[in-house]
Amino acid sequence: MSKLRHFICAHNLRNYSAQVANKKLPIITCKHPEFNHYEGQTYSKFKGIKLASQGWLHAKSKGDYFIVHGNANKKEEQPVHIKKFDEIGVQPELIEVMSNLGIMMPTEIQAKAIPALLQGYNTVITAETGCGKTLGYLLPIFQHMIEWKPSITEEFNSPLAVVITPSRELATQIGNVAENIAQNFNLNVTTLVGGKTKQKMLNPPVEYCDLLVTTLGAFSKLVTTGIFKVNNVHHVVLDEADTLLDDSFIDKLSHVMKKFSVHNKVDIQVPPKGCQVTFASATMPHELPETVNSFVDASSLKFVRTSHLHKLMPHVPQKFLRIGKAQKPMELLKLVQADVNMKRPVMIFSNQTKTCDFVSMFLNENNVECMNINGQMAVPLKIGKFEQFISGKINVLSSTDIASRGLDTTHVKHIINYDFPLYTADYIHRCGRTGRLGSGDNCRVTNFIAWPREIQMVQKIETSLRKHEPLPNVNANINA
Repeated sequence: MSKLRHFICAHNLRNYSAQVANKKLPIITCKHPEFNHYEGQTYSKFKGIKLASQGWLHAKSKGDYFIVHGNANKKEEQPVHIKKFDEIGVQPELIEVMSNLGIMMPTEIQAKAIPALLQGYNTVITAETGCGKTLGYLLPIFQHMIEWKPSITEEFNSPLAVVITPSRELATQIGNVAENIAQNFNLNVTTLVGGKTKQKMLNPPVEYCDLLVTTLGAFSKLVTTGIFKVNNVHHVVLDEADTLLDDSFIDKLSHVMKKFSVHNKVDIQVPPKGCQVTFASATMPHELPETVNSFVDASSLKFVRTSHLHKLMPHVPQKFLRIGKAQKPMELLKLVQADVNMKRPVMIFSNQTKTCDFVSMFLNENNVECMNINGQMAVPLKIGKFEQFISGKINVLSSTDIASRGLDTTHVKHIINYDFPLYTADYIHRCGRTGRLGSGDNCRVTNFIAWPREIQMVQKIETSLRKHEPLPNVNANINA
């Protein structure tokens, strides 16, 4: 009898081992395993798709969750051959600078974007957050300026290239990156942000400027008053373009952009003729051509993008937790205390300023040092706050979406969406504050899902993952 039992046990173990060996990697795991989703799994269009979040509108679903471990489109991706810098046309002196900065090979988006910009095309660069878009446009701009500058008569406050951003924090960050490159050449970088615009109008700066990195508001005022000139500008970059194109910026942006001599394709000669436009962002609206046609011919746009466009990051686990609104503070405290104990920097996102302020106050009252930053905060209060977080002086930051776009946060290990964002584009950008190029391992995202609208958004995201499709509704509040 014992031999028979031993035989049966061994047989069952072999069957179980075979099943495990044949089982594909999980893309979605859930509290209820019957809703797990595996790599390559498909669904019958007649039976429909059963979601882990399908019952979340019911109050009894509180405490349910699912975790996304990877991107459901992974199996469809083709290997990408990344060329070396010299193979995509970057000059040796710039390659040497990159090497000194520890950058030996271009990323996928850089390998695609740099040749297009070097050839003078109006270019739309769209790629997942943290993959090197900034250098994707800065390197060709610097290469052009090195070639053009000797043949262009220098004037005060007359840049050869302008990078426009929606926020002072992003402008400062890009300015620092540009300065690290420019200091190796005879090139001048100026960073212009708001806060003292009236003072600059009364006492204008007088300086040679090759590359101007600026916020839209500050640049608009100083160009309108004639303090900065645009006659020598041959490159305009709109960084975080989808934000600059939304309904809060588009009128002012269109007015400013009409001041440039934008060509369908710049004649790359010495000196050049015309101005080329570059749009850069992690998300780009489908209505982009209609939105920009007031200042650039949409048919002239050359689109470059990566295979992960508008998809969840494949290397960062993301947990979606169904929770009651009254449970959120204590659940947050538990997560953040664990992060603090492990010395993991964490960013907490809220949809409204008052919630952002509450989160910071609540954590500080519970002996967790937390700093907050939001768009309604006075400029003097915002100055330096983000730098303190990035430098590691404070490891917990509560923020609205003002800190979700473009900012380089390679040390952040955990993103908590205390409020789930109202738009898919905002979710992509928030998650992109972790798992960036150079971030290291063990990054993650935790989402609190409490309200019916949040549940409906999560159900759309989960459906797109299971159907191997890009995320839905990436247009945010952009109106064509």
